Amino acid sequence: MERMEWKAFIDELRTTWKMMWRERIDDKVRAEGIASKDYSSLFVDRGIVIIATRDFKPLDFTEILERHKPPEIPNAIPPSPSVGGWGKFIRNVLNKQKPSIKRRREPPQKKERPKNQQKKKGGRGWLHY
Repeated sequence: MERMEWKAFIDELRTTWKMMWRERIDDKVRAEGIASKDYSSLFVDRGIVIIATRDFKPLDFTEILERHKPPEIPNAIPPSPSVGGWGKFIRNVLNKQKPSIKRRREPPQKKERPKNQQKKKGGRGWLHY
């Protein structure tokens, strides 16, 4: 399986994953979500609980990808952001650069009035009567 075929397969798997979650049956009495169809590519049969409120390990898309992963393609599945990858690189390296590299603009300078200029309204402020 080539890399392009693998990407197409992942996209197809992702669409079936989204469809499974969209078309699930919600059992409000038991507070569960049940699969409405068979999804053989996701290893889910009809009637299996896919989400529940208590003591339940939800399905994980990366685990399903690991089960489908071909041995001839190394690093076919990108790592999660907490383990590594671009997201971790940005958090650890780029966001922690010295502040001297990221320079702020200097605030605009205030206009200086001539010292002999008369104050507006005789220096009484805005409230005068």
